Amino acid sequence: MVMDLKSILEAILFASQKPLSNRELREILANTADRSDEEPPKAFRKVKDEEIEAALLELEKEHAAAERTYRLVCVAGAWQFVSNPEFSPWLKTMFGERTRPPRLSQPALETLAIISYRQPMTRAEIEQIRGVAVDGVMQTLLERGLVESAGRAEVVGRPMTYATTPLFLEYFGLKNLEELPAADELRRIPVQKPESLLTVDPGLATAPPDEIKESATTPLAAPEVQTTEASQTEGDAPTTESSQ
Repeated sequence: MVMDLKSILEAILFASQKPLSNRELREILANTADRSDEEPPKAFRKVKDEEIEAALLELEKEHAAAERTYRLVCVAGAWQFVSNPEFSPWLKTMFGERTRPPRLSQPALETLAIISYRQPMTRAEIEQIRGVAVDGVMQTLLERGLVESAGRAEVVGRPMTYATTPLFLEYFGLKNLEELPAADELRRIPVQKPESLLTVDPGLATAPPDEIKESATTPLAAPEVQTTEASQTEGDAPTTESSQ
């Protein structure tokens, strides 16, 4: 049997109990070479990520063309073998059905879509696009692990920014964010950003109070936010509730 890279990766993924990323696969190849004095393992000590990716993509095509009951997929940057959905009735009988978390409400999906296409974003920027407060929705997304803190924006007040997580990609079956469907209209919606923080030296994050010019101390105009009857904090309502 030919010990090529594609066959080795197939054997590793077939036996793995969890999805594996390109980095994890490369580490397995390197560690195996270090522990072996035989030639086949040592030949794959320094395999590049590009070679691993190419072999996996070829494997993916081969399994799809073979029309077997399972296939190779990449979700959230990690590869794994999965059963085809049409065989789920028999697999559910054997393993039982897993308890899934409740579905996301329409407001939660809308908020998640905004973040996914324009991340990282502050809560105020999200509310400008949606036109309503998103405190309750954001709390739900954070608790579900679909959104996480991505640092602070370099603007007045240093508000927290948010971005999607690897679990978001897994939840929607995406390899990476580049696989998101086109949403040009969502990307074109203008968002008013606060003024940047004042600085006096490249090594300083912000200017000391006594060095801020008097001309820069005028109050900032509050960003315009569309107000509606539903502009109060919006919770993670049932999907039957009308979206804002």
